[in-house]
Amino acid sequence: MEDKIKQARGTVMLIVKAKTKLSDDEFLKIAKERKPDFEKIPGIIQKYYIKLNPGEFGGVYIWDSMESLKKFKTSKLAATIGNAYKATEPPRTEVVNILFPLRN
Repeated sequence: MEDKIKQARGTVMLIVKAKTKLSDDEFLKIAKERKPDFEKIPGIIQKYYIKLNPGEFGGVYIWDSMESLKKFKTSKLAATIGNAYKATEPPRTEVVNILFPLRN
């Protein structure tokens, strides 16, 4: 059954949420500066930069496999997320398995 639900476009989603005192413009500037570093990560299919509430931003990452996500989580880039966005508390994360996409 597991083989049937795996999709070529991604099998795992990582959601990262962080509270910060950065303004929207400051957050976007930092995110755009860091974008090339994220584009180089092996196994990442997509990253969405999100705003949740005033002072709370995040990222939704789509991965080709749990192995790629695990490698990222131990990387220097992942370790710098909180500091880069001046998080007021440690970022919160959630990992979910993708069953299937609405659109291919």
